[in-house]
Amino acid sequence: MQEENSLTPEEVAGILKIAKNTVYELIKRGELPAYRIGRKLRVDPKDVEIFRKQGKNFEFIQKDNPVQRIELRPQVPASSPKEADFHSQGLIICGQDLILDILARHLESNFNTLQTFRYHVGSFTGLSALYQGKADMVGIHLWDGDTGEYNISYVRHLLPSIPTVIVHLAIRMQGFYVLRGNPKNIQEWKDLARPDIRFINREKGCGTRVLLDEQLRRFKLSSQAINGYEREEHSHLAVASAVVRGEADVALGNEKASLQVRGVDFISLQKERYELVIKKESIEKPQFKAVMKILQSTEFKAELQGLGDYDLAETGRIIAEL
Repeated sequence: MQEENSLTPEEVAGILKIAKNTVYELIKRGELPAYRIGRKLRVDPKDVEIFRKQGKNFEFIQKDNPVQRIELRPQVPASSPKEADFHSQGLIICGQDLILDILARHLESNFNTLQTFRYHVGSFTGLSALYQGKADMVGIHLWDGDTGEYNISYVRHLLPSIPTVIVHLAIRMQGFYVLRGNPKNIQEWKDLARPDIRFINREKGCGTRVLLDEQLRRFKLSSQAINGYEREEHSHLAVASAVVRGEADVALGNEKASLQVRGVDFISLQKERYELVIKKESIEKPQFKAVMKILQSTEFKAELQGLGDYDLAETGRIIAEL
């Protein structure tokens, strides 16, 4: 009976209008729960509907068991056995880009006994986890509209008195997701306030939401003028899928995710710096030395280059020591 009521990855791809491989990636990342019946992977229709409406947050997948969901929430006390167990087993890496998944795989290949735990959350939540000792590394992309710079001012203010190192990962392109052909001719930030435009937003605290809010401040646009500003999803794929389904006319996200959703065009707006934050006290530990070696290796960069849409000229370079 359970199998009769479940969906295959192919069926989920059809419902969400995304590629089948993207469904497997969502399951791997923990954004879409799944389970096995024999050797077959299945998804509960209720979880597909939850993902479609709300996205998935505060969850990640253990790599060796890609259908076992493990939760790590920011409110877990630092002294809890659950958190202690995670730290004894391996590294917790926060951030939502595929680069971090590839880094985790390379780390596990270099350290046979090391497990990495991926925590797919936004930049603010990741920095909070690092501050509270609940994460080891955080990928962030936080734009400061006053200086035009990424990340440094936010790390200074959100990690007070904690010496940190910021390591560059890649430059990505942020822009609008619109329906193929851009039927409403959406081109610039000011278009979001048009009365005929329906927007769908990202969650508070993620780098994409910060970029939007900083640009609204810069152009003196009120969020109240944007139809759909209060409606949130928790991933680039979720907002892109909402555009294809006709639930919104436009969303904001990175270029790579747009290539995974059929029927979406991408309108380039701004290059962003995606970077890794590590506590300075950790940087001399073997596993973190391995992180730096991997980031600077030709093998790692070649794998990212094969994915396309990343500028890797500065990958592995220490940008700042704060």
